[in-house]
Amino acid sequence: MAGKWEDNPVTDFKFGLVHAPMTPFSGGNVDYECYGKLLDFHLRNDAEGLAMPMHTGESVSLTVEERKILVEFAIRHVGNRVPLIVNVSEAGTAIAMSLAAHAKQCGVSAIIASVPYYWTPPQPMLVEHFAAIGKAATLPFFVLNSPREMSNVEFTSNSVVDLLGRLPNFAGLIDVSLDWQYMVEIVTVARAVRPDFQFVSGTEYMISACAIGATGILSSLASISPRLVSALYRSCRRESYKEAYSLQEDAVILFQSLRDTGVSGLKAAAACMFGRDCGNPRPPLPKLDARTTQALVEKLGAVHRIKAEPHGWSPTPTLWCHEDSAA
Repeated sequence: MAGKWEDNPVTDFKFGLVHAPMTPFSGGNVDYECYGKLLDFHLRNDAEGLAMPMHTGESVSLTVEERKILVEFAIRHVGNRVPLIVNVSEAGTAIAMSLAAHAKQCGVSAIIASVPYYWTPPQPMLVEHFAAIGKAATLPFFVLNSPREMSNVEFTSNSVVDLLGRLPNFAGLIDVSLDWQYMVEIVTVARAVRPDFQFVSGTEYMISACAIGATGILSSLASISPRLVSALYRSCRRESYKEAYSLQEDAVILFQSLRDTGVSGLKAAAACMFGRDCGNPRPPLPKLDARTTQALVEKLGAVHRIKAEPHGWSPTPTLWCHEDSAA
């Protein structure tokens, strides 16, 4: 895969339906045997690409060395089956640049970076930060805009335009803000400068995002509901919004049910409902207690389509039902 998009990195790489896998742990260490099964699970369930390690993959709880080893393992395991996109977000520009250069060396297809962890630099410094990271990799580069997770720091539309002028491989923006006005503004100003600029939804609110102009999705819910996510994505890409409406309703229930519990809830649901135990979250994230887990199972179980999702590591439908969870 190395060098595959070097001739025209921005236009040749299309984000598409990208899953954000969890990172499995055993005894506090990355469980690579389980990680291999997890990657295969996503590939069997319509992932057009894999992004790692995102916040769903507990990137901020991994050391820099662990993140590099995780990427190397994924490259060996996945091979050329789908593009791999690496999250290189870090507090310091130099650290993020080292992760970006490593990703390039490994032969991944694209990189993602959020605004710096902890710090709240002014917009010109954010442009400098992203430009340096993008130049370190010379791969298609996506900015992740997630103000709720990142001290309410937003990458503004003016900064998007500035970065487009600085970085030829700035391929697109992934938005998690659910701020529709912001999303419309980004699509409008960015595509006025570069018509092939990719706008990617970082949540499963796909009807609104696609109507605005999103052409891809970065999905965390695919860890537990890959079939629902795939059906919703493909309906929206066809602009079959009437068909997508009931799928979107189910996705919203799942999204809202898991929003507060985050990775802890995803791991609990994957293990308790679908037989895919990825271990406990790494501290300081908590393991859900039994009462909270049961309440989450009941919320997710109210979604009728959840029963058609795969169980275990195989592609077979789940046999889970609400009555089973209480047994």
